[in-house]
Amino acid sequence: CAAYALIQLGLYKDAAAHLERLAERNNEKPAFNAQLLGQASQAWLLANIPDRAVAVASAALKLRPGDVDLLLDRAQARAQLGDYAGARTDLDQVISKAPEHADALAFRAAAKRYMKDRAGALSDAERALDIEFSHVAALLERGNLRRLEGDDNGARADWLMVLSLQPQGEAAEAARQNLEKMDVNVGK
Repeated sequence: CAAYALIQLGLYKDAAAHLERLAERNNEKPAFNAQLLGQASQAWLLANIPDRAVAVASAALKLRPGDVDLLLDRAQARAQLGDYAGARTDLDQVISKAPEHADALAFRAAAKRYMKDRAGALSDAERALDIEFSHVAALLERGNLRRLEGDDNGARADWLMVLSLQPQGEAAEAARQNLEKMDVNVGK
């Protein structure tokens, strides 16, 4: 309970360290330890310490190999470190176990875009949207890809859809910034 209170207070680093200590003390239940370590990994991500998040998620995966949630956590941390190949490897595993996982497909689309695989990225974003037509991350990513391909109208439509579905948050801010950049370039 203390770790969750720390997270609610925004003390992510303290929460992560507390969760790790709990996992170290509990030697009887590996599955529970993996869950604690997974939560610690998420807290390290919230604390913006992705290298520690990768290490903790990797330790959790030793206790629960192939766990989809742990792989997603590690992929996100790897992406924050700029290790898009590592993120893609984890996401490939998630998608092989859960082919209809829209979040994993959207995240993998972003990783592929960073790895210069635009066709693969677009395919993953489209697939995520086929599964969940209002998936904000997939819409944002498809908009990014459309813009890179010169389809400004398609990009604008996707980013405006992001704003209509989720007017606040990181995705909304990214969509706004993308629209502003595109409009400034058009005005030149």
